[in-house]
Amino acid sequence: FMSFFVKAVIHGLKHVPDVNAEIDGTDIIYKNHYDIGVAVGTEKGLVVPVLRDADALSLAGIEKGIGALGKKARDGGLAMDDLQGGTFTISNGGVYGSLMSTPILNAPQSGILGMHKIQERPMAVGGQVVIRPMMYLALSYDHRVVDGQGAVTFLVRVKEAIEDPQRLLLDV
Repeated sequence: FMSFFVKAVIHGLKHVPDVNAEIDGTDIIYKNHYDIGVAVGTEKGLVVPVLRDADALSLAGIEKGIGALGKKARDGGLAMDDLQGGTFTISNGGVYGSLMSTPILNAPQSGILGMHKIQERPMAVGGQVVIRPMMYLALSYDHRVVDGQGAVTFLVRVKEAIEDPQRLLLDV
C-alpha cells in the first residue's frame, strides 16, 4: 500500500521539482534524487527513516525497504544515517485514525505529505450518489520554495497516479 504512495509522490516530485528542494542559507538546492522519509511509530514516538534512491526501486523493493526500516525502528536499531538526508517525507496518520491533520515539515525539506484514514464517503458519480472509499491528503510546504500553484499541481499529480496505477507502472 505505501509503495504506491511512495511511487506517486516521486511522480509528483518529478513534475514539481520545487517540492523536492531545500534551502541552504540563501541558496535553493534542487535535489535530483529521491530519498523519501517514511514516518514510523515506535514505543518512543515517531521517527522518520529514509528510503534511499526510492525512484530506482520497484513497488516490491519499496515495500521491502519500508518493512525493513520499520522493523529496525521498532527494534531501536536505527543509526543516525538512517534518519538523515531525506528529500521529502510521507507521514500516514491514517493508521492511527486521523481523518485530517497538518503535518510538520522536516527541515530542511520543502514538503511533507500527510495521509489520513481511508473512509467510505458519499460522492456524486454520473448524477448518482455512491459510496466510495476516500482518503484526504495534506501537503505542508515551505512557501519560500513552493508556491500554491506548485503545491496544488504536486497534489494533483499524486492523486492522478494513485487513481490510475498504470501511470506508476509505466512512469507516465
